[in-house]
Amino acid sequence: MVINMQGDLYDHESLVKAIKQGYVVISTVGFLQTADQTKIIAAIKEAGNVKRFFPSEFANDVDRLHAVEPAKSTLDVKVQIRRAIEAEGIPYTYVSSNCFAVYFLPSLSQPGATSPPRDKVIVVGDGNKRGTYTIRAVDDPRTLNKILYLRPPQDIYSFNELVALWEKIDKVLEKVYVPEDKVLKEAPIPINVILAINHSVYVKGDQTNFEIEPSFGVDSVEAYELYPDVKYTTVDEYLDQFV
Repeated sequence: MVINMQGDLYDHESLVKAIKQGYVVISTVGFLQTADQTKIIAAIKEAGNVKRFFPSEFANDVDRLHAVEPAKSTLDVKVQIRRAIEAEGIPYTYVSSNCFAVYFLPSLSQPGATSPPRDKVIVVGDGNKRGTYTIRAVDDPRTLNKILYLRPPQDIYSFNELVALWEKIDKVLEKVYVPEDKVLKEAPIPINVILAINHSVYVKGDQTNFEIEPSFGVDSVEAYELYPDVKYTTVDEYLDQFV
């Protein structure tokens, strides 16, 4: 049975009332409301019945990033939310999906594009850094108070490898490499935020530049094996639709 309960993020009593109707809270607030998750934390603490809280992250592991401004300040808020959850002793799972591929793949991260490039591609840095399960993790004790990494090994590509994959489908592209110092030059909002995120992902390789230790995370390979019935779209399959 599905119970539709409404609560206002900015109305503490209604939020507590809604949270008391379940035992799992999955936050999907946008990045402009990331800091307001402290209100959810307070409501969870008062409700006292929540067995698992998934804060709104679903991106890179913010505790292990080398992001620059202006992205750094935004991502630091997510770090603060993590520490607030832990300080209150709320059971949690942090989902690190290493960015939503569906956000980057349609354009191969080309600024302003809505489909993969056909003639020329801009490569940030040297292009060599590499970069549904949430519901299944809700009752899984192996993900309790852990970071759930979604890094299927067959879908880990450097940007150069991603371009080569697209070239197999379409044709060889002219490549324009943008060095790190040029990536970080001043740019207008919101392009400066996008460039800062691209710097973290493509130049620093923040999705794969660390080993996942059992003490803080569940490796994506294990997650994939835990839920073999979950069918996800591979990078190769996703790019096929643009042919």
